Amino acid sequence: MPASVATETGTGPTGAAVRGVRFYVGLGVVAALHLAALAVLLSWEYGPFAITLSVLAWVFVNCLFLLVLPRPGVSAALALALVVLLIVMSRFKFDILQLSLTFLDFLIIDRDTFSFLLSVFPPLRTQLIVAAVLATPVLWVIWRADPFRVGRRISLAMLAAATLSMSVMSIAVPEQPWEPFQGVNHISNLARSGVVAVSRLTSTGWIEADPAPHGLTPRAYAAGRPALPPGEDCDTSVKRPHIIMLLDESSFDVTAAPGVKVPKGYTDFFKSIDGIQRTMIAEATGGPTWYTEFNVLSGMSARSFGDLKFYVTRITAGRVARGLPQALKRCGYKTFSLYPTYGNFLGARAFQKGTGVGHFIDMADMGVSEDMQPDKFYFDQALKVFAAQQPSQSPVFMFVYLTANHFPWTSVYRPDLTPDWTPPGNTTEIDEYIRRQAMTAKDYRDFTARLARDYPDQSFMVLRFGDHQPAISQKMIEPGIDRKALAQRLMAADPRYFSTYYALDGINFSPPDLSSALETLDAAYLPIVIQEAAGVPLDPSFAEQKKIMLRCKGQFYACKGGAEARRFNRLLIDAGLVRGL
Repeated sequence: MPASVATETGTGPTGAAVRGVRFYVGLGVVAALHLAALAVLLSWEYGPFAITLSVLAWVFVNCLFLLVLPRPGVSAALALALVVLLIVMSRFKFDILQLSLTFLDFLIIDRDTFSFLLSVFPPLRTQLIVAAVLATPVLWVIWRADPFRVGRRISLAMLAAATLSMSVMSIAVPEQPWEPFQGVNHISNLARSGVVAVSRLTSTGWIEADPAPHGLTPRAYAAGRPALPPGEDCDTSVKRPHIIMLLDESSFDVTAAPGVKVPKGYTDFFKSIDGIQRTMIAEATGGPTWYTEFNVLSGMSARSFGDLKFYVTRITAGRVARGLPQALKRCGYKTFSLYPTYGNFLGARAFQKGTGVGHFIDMADMGVSEDMQPDKFYFDQALKVFAAQQPSQSPVFMFVYLTANHFPWTSVYRPDLTPDWTPPGNTTEIDEYIRRQAMTAKDYRDFTARLARDYPDQSFMVLRFGDHQPAISQKMIEPGIDRKALAQRLMAADPRYFSTYYALDGINFSPPDLSSALETLDAAYLPIVIQEAAGVPLDPSFAEQKKIMLRCKGQFYACKGGAEARRFNRLLIDAGLVRGL
C-alpha cells in the first residue's frame, strides 16, 4: 500500500505516527482546558468548601455536555466557556444589584430582564455575537484534535455522583444571608442556589398557600366555593382626596441606634398628622427595595415566596391582579407610578401594571439617564403629573420613589443642596446619612406647601414610609456584633433590623379614620391604612385582610407561624386574584 494511502486511512507506520501525535496533542488540549478551568475557579472561589463545590459544579457541567457530545475536549471547552461567561455575568449583576448570579436567573427568563441588561449595557449584544463568531472555529479545531470518547453510562454515573455531592454539601452548609452580597464564589453560590430553588419548588411551589382539600384540584376547589364575598360597587361620584404614597429610600429613625447624635427636631419628620410616631416592619433590610414595593402595592408578603423572594416582582409579574392601585381604580382613581430606574428592572413595569398601575413612568420617560436624583426632582415630576390631570374630576393615586438617601454614604451627595449643614458629630458615614434625610425633609415640606398653594380647592392624603433600613444600620444598632450573630438576627427577622417608619399627612384634608394606623404594623397592611384614612371603602380582599391585621395586632406573615398568610394566599388564588403560582 502506498505511503500516501496509509496516511489517509490511518494504517501503516505513518498512520500509527499520526495517531500517536494526535493522541498526545488531544491529551494536551484536554488537560490544558481542565487546568485552565481550575485556574479560573481558584481565582474566584475562596475557602475549601467553595472550591470543592465549584469543582463539583465543573464536573457536573462537563458531564451534561458529554451526554450530548461524548468528546471530552469539546465538552471541556464548552464548559470552560460557560463557566467564564457565568462569572462575567455574575460580576456584571453584582456591579448593578450588589448580588451575584443565582439559579433563578435562569429559571425565570423573561423579556424584561434581557431588555434591562441591554439598556444599562448597550455593547452587550455586539460582544455576545462577536464571542460566538470567534468561538466557532476554535471549537472546530478542538473537535478535530480530540481523539477521545466517553460513554454515556460513564457520563451519567459521574453526573449523578456530582449532583448528589453538591446536594449533600448545599444542605449540610446552608447559604448565609450575606454570601450572595460578597461578589465572590460565583460558581459555588450558583450551584448551591440551584439546590435551594429546586428543593423549594418541589416542596411548596412558588408561593406558600394552604392546599386544596385532598382529592380536589385547586381549580375544582375554587369552583365549588366562593373564596371571597362579592364586592359592592364603589360610588365614583363621591369627592375623594388624591392619594400619594412616598417610598423614602433607606430611611428610618436613627435614634433607635445607641449613641447616635441628631439635629434638633430630627424625629418630627417621622410623626403623622396626629403627632404619633409609627413603626413599619419591612421584609427587607439593607438593600432590596422591591420587597417593600411588592408589599405596599399588592398587600401581600414577599416572605411567602421563601428563598425565592428576591425575585418576587419577576415571579408575580402578570400573575397578581390584586393590589392597592386596583382597589383605587374601582373607586374612580387614575393610578400613576414614578419609577426611578428603567421599568424592566426585575419586571417592575409588568408587576405594577398587574396590581393596577395605569400609567407607569420610568427613568427614560422622565428624561434622565441616572437613577439617583435629588428628591426635589421626583416631587417636581409628581407636580407635573397633577398639572397634566387638571381640570379632570377624577382623583389621582401616585406612587413616588425618592432616591437621594440611596447608598453609598461614604461620599457627599450634592453638598450644594445643604449649604448651612452642620454635622451632628457621628462618623462621617452616619452624618452623611442624616444630612440626606434632612434634604428629604426639606424637599417634602416644599412639596406639600406647593400642593396647598397651587391646589387650594383640592385635598390630598399622603402616606410616606421607609422601604428598609440602610446597610449601615447593621453597624449602628448593635455595634461590634459578629457576622454569625448578625446573620442569626436577620434570619429570625429581628424587628430591630427591619423597623422603619410610616407617617400620614393631610393637605387640605383631615383623615376621617386612623383606627387602622396601628403604632406598629407590617408593610403589607399599608394599603388598608391609606384607603381608610382617605375614606375609601375596602374591597372584599382588603376587608378580609383587615380582620387578619386586627387579630394579629399588626403582624402578617409572622402571625401564627405563617398560617394566616398561607390561608389568605389560598383565598386570593381561589378568587382568581393570584394566577399561575
